[in-house]
Amino acid sequence: MDGEDLASAGGPSEHIATGIDAAAPWAEEFGHCREGCEALARAISTTLGSVMREFDARAEGAARSQDHLLLSFDRLTGELDKLVEDAPMPFIMQHAVKISSIRKRVSSLNLLLKSIQRRIDNIDRMLSTGIPNDNVSPDIVETSALTL
Repeated sequence: MDGEDLASAGGPSEHIATGIDAAAPWAEEFGHCREGCEALARAISTTLGSVMREFDARAEGAARSQDHLLLSFDRLTGELDKLVEDAPMPFIMQHAVKISSIRKRVSSLNLLLKSIQRRIDNIDRMLSTGIPNDNVSPDIVETSALTL
């Protein structure tokens, strides 16, 4: 086998020189893979979009409910304070302390829920704008110090 036989046999020198023959099957395969990936991405986006909208609606409902509950506890605490001033009985005092404790726990839970919602909103904003993971802001990864 001499140099002519290698060139006519379609050896590596021919593929390197033209570059087209070797890349054509790969480019076609990559195109099919890319189309499949884009279709998968659209399907995931559609599915997650509806899930995110449902989650947002439920999170807003939970936030409204928490605000309503907190307002009710504020009203009850005010009424209990008046009752304790008028008739300071030990029985009433015990229940007033329990209700006050529950109010503090609900308030703490409300703050925690708002913090979680803010983090989810930040993550959603990052995903929709395409910010790389290296630039994650510290408030997204912070850990909450609230305890119930």
